[in-house]
Amino acid sequence: MKIALVQMNAQQEEDKNISKALDYIDQAARQGAQLVALPEYFHFLGPNKEKMNHTHSLEHGDLPARMSKKAAEHRIYLLGGTFLETSPKEGMCYNTSSLFGPDGSLLAYYRKVHLFDVEIPGRLRFLESKVTLPGEEAIVAETPDGSWGMSICYDLRFPELYRTLTLKGAEFIFVPSAFALFTGKDHWEPLLRARAIENQVYIIAPNQVGTHPPAYQSLGNSMIVDPWGTVVTRSPEQEGVTMGTVERERVRKVRQELPCLEHRAPRVYWQ
Repeated sequence: MKIALVQMNAQQEEDKNISKALDYIDQAARQGAQLVALPEYFHFLGPNKEKMNHTHSLEHGDLPARMSKKAAEHRIYLLGGTFLETSPKEGMCYNTSSLFGPDGSLLAYYRKVHLFDVEIPGRLRFLESKVTLPGEEAIVAETPDGSWGMSICYDLRFPELYRTLTLKGAEFIFVPSAFALFTGKDHWEPLLRARAIENQVYIIAPNQVGTHPPAYQSLGNSMIVDPWGTVVTRSPEQEGVTMGTVERERVRKVRQELPCLEHRAPRVYWQ
């Protein structure tokens, strides 16, 4: 399967961000992508105080409808990065990733479980939980082309979620992100490769890149990592589409040759 990672520098101008994302999807489809993956917050990346002005209904919103239409137009799978989803609680939203099939149907959606609340004096301050509610469920999408786990950005630091997705059958796991430059320069690649190695899955991680208002910096370095921990493809440090090829058989082969998942000892630990 040919997969396209879309790396973006989303800003506060939502219409421009969406237009850019749609153009990248078209570009990826022209290059033969069968699955296109957008990054976290592809439609809006700005201060918390502005987020509630950019929420969308999952079932009836214009943004999911446009993603569905684009998937059907090109007959591709489309991971709609994440968007700010309307919630029942006033003043709060979800950070939601959506997966569409080649017929435009919504195959699965996942609400980010682990919210990024970090304050490093003089370096980084981001309090996602001020306006975002956490999700409550680990999601694996069942498709004709395999079982695909869903996660988002900060989830990457919690191996329990990835093991849960693997035990639920995931062969690929998506990690759409806006991973911070300050932490990402040291942690992004090691964590992606670790999650791939320990679960013997493909990790598909499109990331934001560059500076976003008011003063947030994303690492970029979008990548696909195979079940052995080898980086299949990596984006240059700019916006654009990066192509990579994955083989579902590779998952089966690695698990057969090194059956560590079968050697688990759940009698000793929590799962």
